[in-house]
Amino acid sequence: MARGLFPRAWIKKSFFFQARISFVRVKYLFLTWLTVFVGGWVIYVQYSNYTELCRGHECKNAIVYTGGWGDMDGVIRCQVGEVLHYELGEEPEPRREAAVFDKPTRGTSVEKFREMVFNHLKSKLGEQANLASLVTQILSVADGNKDGHVSLPEARSTWALLQLDEVLLGLLLQERGHTPRLMGFCGDLYMTERVPYGPLYGVSLPWPLEAWVPSGAQRSMDQWFTPSWPRKAKISMGLLELVEDIFHGNYGSFLMCDLSAGHFGYTDRHDLRLTDPRAIVSEDAFRRTMRALHCEKDDDCLLGADCRTSCDVAQKRCREEVTQPNLAKACRALRDYLLRGAPSELREELERQLYACMALRGSAGQMDMEHSLILNNLKALLWRQISHTKDS
Repeated sequence: MARGLFPRAWIKKSFFFQARISFVRVKYLFLTWLTVFVGGWVIYVQYSNYTELCRGHECKNAIVYTGGWGDMDGVIRCQVGEVLHYELGEEPEPRREAAVFDKPTRGTSVEKFREMVFNHLKSKLGEQANLASLVTQILSVADGNKDGHVSLPEARSTWALLQLDEVLLGLLLQERGHTPRLMGFCGDLYMTERVPYGPLYGVSLPWPLEAWVPSGAQRSMDQWFTPSWPRKAKISMGLLELVEDIFHGNYGSFLMCDLSAGHFGYTDRHDLRLTDPRAIVSEDAFRRTMRALHCEKDDDCLLGADCRTSCDVAQKRCREEVTQPNLAKACRALRDYLLRGAPSELREELERQLYACMALRGSAGQMDMEHSLILNNLKALLWRQISHTKDS
């Protein structure tokens, strides 16, 4: 009797065991499906906020190719023109919004072209004493084949190039070594020398992760993959010298309106390069922009990420004077970069000077002496630490 019950009991137990296994499988299958569904929904919601990045007018400015110029590496940048519009009807030809390769017109003399360039620079930079010498420099660049004459095709190509503000600003800063050298161009397609290291610092996270990483942790992670401290000090010196050179420079004063790390890089010798001159705007152009802005509050008076003024609430107009000079913004950008890994005997003094620098308010023109004193003290402090090293 016991023998007869054993197989039945075993079969019954086996049945319940298999049923339990099936239930566990279904449970885990359901949980896996739920995880995939919820995760997919989160990614979809996050992605929907980024769809604007894929629009043509946004991506056209990011088309960049690498290439070679003799034995040098370069970066080819091209500006894709406006979207072509087609009229309904019998005419199949596209209608372009603007043509910049048709000036100067045939028959224009070199002197007339010189005048065109002068007036264009004046509209961009304002009244400056050295504009005539800058025009001469640009005409020298325009003479592509170096035969001593600027032909009509060369003039048209140069005129198209000058419509790009970043190229003009790059040329202004190139002689001091702050921007990559212009190697060649054809209209608004141009090539600059490649900056091997960039951005200045930072870790690029996949965008789904960026939303979940706290800003404090992100700032700490940004400093993980950076050069040794003496090399960081040399790179920082380059940024301070850039600030110094655009403050009452040869062609007026300029404002740094976006000090994001992605706009800077450095060479094999750890010399800083401004890789995106669009981060800089002439003070004259900034004032014109602010005068035209209506505002309700101070937050309405912003150009780029870092150029702010205050709002005259009574007039509902933005004031022209920036609230912070370039130096204060540069010190804020360098704070974590320089303090991480700084020598212990230097850290306290370096931190004190950086915070004094970040506290500067008003335009640099209103505080010439204080601005110069803080800048010189900070440069001297860094130079004392690296002057005896091979990185200097």
